[in-house]
Amino acid sequence: MQLTRLELYKRVCGSPLSKVGPELGISGTALAAVCKQYQVPYPGSGYWTRKSLDLPAELPQLSGESDEVIEITPRDPKPRRDRSRDQGSARKTKAPAKTHRLARHPLLFGVEEHLRKTRDVKNGEFLRPYKRILPDLISSEPALLRALSIANDLYLALDKEGYRVHIAPANDDLRRIHVKEQEVERKDRKYGRYHSGSIWGPDRPTIFYIDTVPVGLALTEMTERVTMRYLNGDYHREDSKLIRSAKPWQLTHSWTTEQDMPSGRFRIVAYSPKNGVDWSVSWQETEQKLLGEMAPEIVKTLQAAKDELQRLMTAEDEAAAKRKKERQEEWERYERREDARRAAQALTDSQQQLAEIIEKWGKAMTVERFFADAEERLMAVDEERRLQLAERLTLARAMMGSLDPLDFIENWLAPEERYRSKYI
Repeated sequence: MQLTRLELYKRVCGSPLSKVGPELGISGTALAAVCKQYQVPYPGSGYWTRKSLDLPAELPQLSGESDEVIEITPRDPKPRRDRSRDQGSARKTKAPAKTHRLARHPLLFGVEEHLRKTRDVKNGEFLRPYKRILPDLISSEPALLRALSIANDLYLALDKEGYRVHIAPANDDLRRIHVKEQEVERKDRKYGRYHSGSIWGPDRPTIFYIDTVPVGLALTEMTERVTMRYLNGDYHREDSKLIRSAKPWQLTHSWTTEQDMPSGRFRIVAYSPKNGVDWSVSWQETEQKLLGEMAPEIVKTLQAAKDELQRLMTAEDEAAAKRKKERQEEWERYERREDARRAAQALTDSQQQLAEIIEKWGKAMTVERFFADAEERLMAVDEERRLQLAERLTLARAMMGSLDPLDFIENWLAPEERYRSKYI
């Protein structure tokens, strides 16, 4: 079929490609390819939606020569082969079994990306990611994929037995223990540039439950004591390619020190995350046996440890209840002592105040006798002087305040007004 560019333009602007294409013997997708080849614009799906809603919609403009002839060849659809049910069943039977990819535990989805978003680390030290809520995996960057693989094998082995590995919720009151990183435990520690480097750890433990017994899991890459040489402003392993290829004269002003560095070998630690329960067991890989192969053995060991953990948890609960009772009893004894002290102090303060009141009253009586004698003498002087002295005497009495003994006793506080005992 032959059409000019203008004729094709009018047809594609009059109906959607999905309708015009079959009219020309081709699919709508093939018609769109033809329009693109000959630069014939056609409206998109939004045009037909707006038109169906009686909304204004603009058509694209045709540019260039409109009388160019376009040859469109109809394409007959391929006949569908008719298969009998027997043939279909036979084919299904002969189909090879699908190969399943290794499953990844849901807890590890996206973990690699978060672990690689780390603070600066030097000399292949452990990663220190910014995110704090992650599975308990401690690894250097070169060994990260192995760490994820080992954790995946262990988590899937536990999942197969019905144990869900997850990060402990914040309100579960479970804690993560300190995981030792040295492959061979030593008295001293030399991790980090100044032998006091801290190792990143998640804020919450990674746990699973055997019935009602929580078990914490931690995977850490171990460190080994290696010789480091200072060269060109930084420390490098003595067995590194850079140091081995250095010339003798380049090492003239260098020196060596020992440092704990990641070894590429891993340790799994299972522990009780319950406060007060001191229980842990660990497995570390060797050149003969890798940790990934130990997953079934680890699961069996943890299953067998359930009764012991339950016993330790029960003992800790009883000890915690006993400690709580002792604290309450000690607090009650303290409150009784404090109550007796406050009652005694109130009595002492009340007695002291009363003594002070009596002493003030004695001074007030002296003042009162002074004024009484002055008033008596005032009667014997002449009238002019009496008026002058009477005014001064009144002013003096006002300055001395009240001399009424009832006013003195009214301000006194009795012991029970100061503090009332709780235990009497």
